[in-house]
Formats: sequence, structure tokens, C-alpha cells
Amino acid sequence: MSFDRNVKTVTTQSSWTEIWHLWTVIVPRRSINGQLVYGKVWRRHDGRDWIYKKFTEFDGEEAA
Repeated sequence: MSFDRNVKTVTTQSSWTEIWHLWTVIVPRRSINGQLVYGKVWRRHDGRDWIYKKFTEFDGEEAA
């Protein structure tokens, strides 16, 4: 088995870029489907830009 040290590896995204986290938006932003979002939203970084999704609160009593 040989190993070529001249081969460059493709840079991969950090693991944190794949995680959605809750974020409070003060200035409205465009979501992944083009709608404006504001307030609490899901946000993640795709390595180039921030991606936003609408946050819908879960009501445990309503689901029961």
C-alpha cells in the first residue's frame, strides 16, 4: 500500500455547521423558502451563509 502526500484532501464543513440552533431575529430575514422570518427561528450555517427556518413552538398539552 502506498501513500501519496501530494494529494490534497477536500475541506469538510465543521460539525457545528450541521446543527440547527434557536436564534432570536431582530431584523427580519429570508427563510429557506423565501418568506420573511422574525422572532425566534431555527438557524444554521451551511459553510457560506446562514439559513433560517420558522420556529413553531411545541405544545405538549395540545398534542395529547
